[in-house]
Amino acid sequence: MRRSMIFRGLALLAAGALALTACGGGGNPLEGGAGTTPSAEKIIVGSANFTESQILAEIYAQALQAKGVQVEMRPSIGSRETYFPGLQDGSIDLIPEYTGVLLQYLHKEASETQPDEVYTALQAALPQNLIVLDKSSAEDKDAVVVTRDTATRLNATSIADLAPHCGELVFGGPPEFQNRPDGIPGLVKTYDCTFKEYRSLDAGGPLTVAALRNGDVQAADLFTTDASIPANDFVVLDDPKNNFAAQNVVPLINKAKASDTVKQVLNAISAKLTTEELSKLNAEAASDAKPSPATVAKNWLTANGLA
Repeated sequence: MRRSMIFRGLALLAAGALALTACGGGGNPLEGGAGTTPSAEKIIVGSANFTESQILAEIYAQALQAKGVQVEMRPSIGSRETYFPGLQDGSIDLIPEYTGVLLQYLHKEASETQPDEVYTALQAALPQNLIVLDKSSAEDKDAVVVTRDTATRLNATSIADLAPHCGELVFGGPPEFQNRPDGIPGLVKTYDCTFKEYRSLDAGGPLTVAALRNGDVQAADLFTTDASIPANDFVVLDDPKNNFAAQNVVPLINKAKASDTVKQVLNAISAKLTTEELSKLNAEAASDAKPSPATVAKNWLTANGLA
């Protein structure tokens, strides 16, 4: 009798274990299938240390959350040199990127400059665990920017016009611009433009804007969609020799986390995002109300039917 009860108990335990296995599924919940939900696996969304990247990261995160994907935010990590290792080791899963500078980070001798060729070369250059999804038409390039007075005084509308005077000027920008291939080395190589001095400031932030406005630097690296450019009547110098390659906004993601749901959400964002929209996002963030990146992102998603 006792042996019979033991056998009966073991059978019940085995049946319970089978039931639990059937409920658990054992697969990646983000990969779809019956009984799975996209929220079962977390995606860690990071951003660089400037406002536009923070807004784009919030757009990605909030849109994914609206589809039931569990998200953790890690904003304002730093420059590409700081956050890219995190993408490789899996401590970050997703970040908004820019095609041209990312390609040159991965392949310093890259010569592609046009949007489609840059995007194709980038796909081939990425580490095996990372992919880029659809690129948007939105583009935000680094640019050499001067004040209206400097542009008038030097009769400069392009970097080529500025080149003969570079030795007289102090240049300001983020620390990494001093060594990136399309930064100071690129300006020297492409335009024979060697500045008198380089001042390490911030990535298109208030330090750089203030230094340019106050005359502490006479030229600076700012982003072309920066709201401070029209606000201060700064002049973006043309780049006739394409030192700065195409810089389309694109989601960079851990391949293992790129489920069909995630791809659909992020590609829908890229389809809506334009350079004009990007400029508007930056202008809203810089307005007197100073809304947070999360608020700016929410407003854009709602206006575009993606919330």
